[in-house]
Amino acid sequence: MSRILSTHVLDATDGTPAAGMHVRLLSPEGDVIASAATDADGRIAEIAPEGLIAATYSLVFDTGEYFAARGQETFYPEVCVTFVLDDPQRGYHVPLLLSPFAYSTYRGS
Repeated sequence: MSRILSTHVLDATDGTPAAGMHVRLLSPEGDVIASAATDADGRIAEIAPEGLIAATYSLVFDTGEYFAARGQETFYPEVCVTFVLDDPQRGYHVPLLLSPFAYSTYRGS
């Protein structure tokens, strides 16, 4: 089982945390195995509280709903970040830097 899977979403539009964004964790088969919303700091400290085994997973960020609530148009109604969890004993952090028309991600620590 993995120790932790966390995420952090920053809104590059105004340089603030993306609070209240809904995020789903998908299994390798595409089933929703967890969901949560980012806190006031744009973070989800643990989206898989029961841990994960080594496999390929996806985090799906509901960017369309987030920007619509702010009255902003967006090109991406959702962002899906697929990643390989290869060491279940290690913590994983998958952040997202977001604007209405661009995004980036990386393997955090």
